[in-house]
Amino acid sequence: MQKFKNILNILLRIIISVVLLILLFKLNKIDFKVLVNDIKSADRLFLALGFFTLPLTYILGFWRWHVLLGAAGIDIPLKRLISSFCGGIFFSIFLPSTIGGDLVRTADLAAHTNKARQVVATVFLDRLSGYIGLVLVVLPAILLGGCLINDKIVYFSIAIIVILLLVILLLLFNSFIYERIGKFLSVPGSGRIKEMIKDMHREIHIFRNHKKTIVVNLILSFVIQLIYPLGVYFTGISLGVDINLFYYFIFMPVISAITLLPISLGGLGLREGLYVVYFAKAGVIKQLALAMSLLSFSFVVFSGAIGGIIYVLTVHHRRLQHNQSSAV
Repeated sequence: MQKFKNILNILLRIIISVVLLILLFKLNKIDFKVLVNDIKSADRLFLALGFFTLPLTYILGFWRWHVLLGAAGIDIPLKRLISSFCGGIFFSIFLPSTIGGDLVRTADLAAHTNKARQVVATVFLDRLSGYIGLVLVVLPAILLGGCLINDKIVYFSIAIIVILLLVILLLLFNSFIYERIGKFLSVPGSGRIKEMIKDMHREIHIFRNHKKTIVVNLILSFVIQLIYPLGVYFTGISLGVDINLFYYFIFMPVISAITLLPISLGGLGLREGLYVVYFAKAGVIKQLALAMSLLSFSFVVFSGAIGGIIYVLTVHHRRLQHNQSSAV
């Protein structure tokens, strides 16, 4: 029954992605042939620059997670860790938003280490540090480049993203608020949920004693969130989009934050619509904004395919390690 629900869930998100793309083309009157011609005529040099920034973000992201696992006392062979990380990249294409890939690497590594709570905590903190890095990029960008934008939607979006981060940090690290939530969850029937929250809270609080780990993660997250807009910037230049770089540092963190919502498959459809809406505020024609999004997504798909190949080729090795650890 659960398997059927999972399949139905994926099919529903495929339908949502397709519907969003169809509406995007229809409502914005985008000519598919012209769009294809724009992509074909893209400058190869700048397109290559845009493409090669993505693997760099993955390498830094892997390093960030590796540091967290080390601080949690989880000792994993490098090959095994790379395999789980690559599996997460691959499945994030087919599962709801980028969070789907997080679930895969969590389940994969938790089964191997028998330390599910610790692994969940590292993946959660890995995602949270990425979100913090996103805010650390967009706030200076809007302060320095805010003169370029006079749009309430942009400012409202950034405000929501910052407020959400503050709420999450208070829930996790403020003892007073955590105690209030604990009392709220004392109602009958909330035992399992309360224990899950307590376990997560306990594991996360362990990292309060690893200040060096936190600093390293925040620096890596900040660099990742700087590199990603640069990649889209190079992709835009390849298509002839000539706008100030600050637009990318403002729009891309907002788009990345919104596409975390598990609405469509791999964010497809939702992300393209956001590109069109936000980059139109910088004077980019809708067709080129859509082309930027599709090219950027194609880079993700290609990288995910490489990750999938690595994941599949190491299946036998993972099973062998798991059987050995079980025997011990």
